[in-house]
Amino acid sequence: QVQLVESGGGLVQPGGSLRLSCAASGFTFSTYDMSWYRQAAGKERELVATISRTGGITNYVDSVKGRFTISRDNAKNTVYLQMNSLKPEDTAMYCCKATSTWGRSYWGQGTQVTVSS
Repeated sequence: QVQLVESGGGLVQPGGSLRLSCAASGFTFSTYDMSWYRQAAGKERELVATISRTGGITNYVDSVKGRFTISRDNAKNTVYLQMNSLKPEDTAMYCCKATSTWGRSYWGQGTQVTVSS
């Protein structure tokens, strides 16, 4: 059974940090590119960051460049999103997605991040 389980979300003050984790099981994690998406209330889902199967290639949406870092540990079947200098506009539900080279994809349920004073 395929599972992607996110954790690490919560309430943080502006300027603070959070580290999200997405633990994968039920498929060969190292053969999937991984991504973090977010969706704020009333807005469309947005791709935040991606990381290639080996971790050698990463990409970010412009609004998080220099503040967020995506990484993965294939030995632990886990992808991370380190979020620093958080802003209120980063408030959203954050979900991870696994995508294979042949087009198969899996989604997690998400973890809520709220940035507020």
